[in-house]
Amino acid sequence: MALKIGTLAKLTHTTAPTIRYYEKIGLLPPAHRQFGGQRFYVEDDVRRLTFIRRCRDFDLSIEQVRMLVALMRSSDRSCERARDMAQRHLESMRARIVELQALERTVAGLVEACDASRARASDHCCEAWQRARGSA
Repeated sequence: MALKIGTLAKLTHTTAPTIRYYEKIGLLPPAHRQFGGQRFYVEDDVRRLTFIRRCRDFDLSIEQVRMLVALMRSSDRSCERARDMAQRHLESMRARIVELQALERTVAGLVEACDASRARASDHCCEAWQRARGSA
């Protein structure tokens, strides 16, 4: 199966410039070329690019992705190294979840204060929210 760059982009939810960039920095191998120099991709490229995109969606750095891709492609891959990297990222993700939950509580409080303020029609919702939080 030979895919053009636009088809690969659509299948992997990326863009053609991103694909070319990943080729340029070595995350993706250089594309195969058809007669006339047009890039084409194969099923292995779809799998690899999907993996890279998912890693990036979860905020792994380019270097972390590069290490994971190298570990996956290496015949003497170290499961311990991959596990350690994944563990560090998992800890970072869990810390971000805690921060997001705190932000969620704050925003929910703002929504509640605005709803209460609207019901009274006497306060500006931000002022009501600040009073409710004890910061005004």
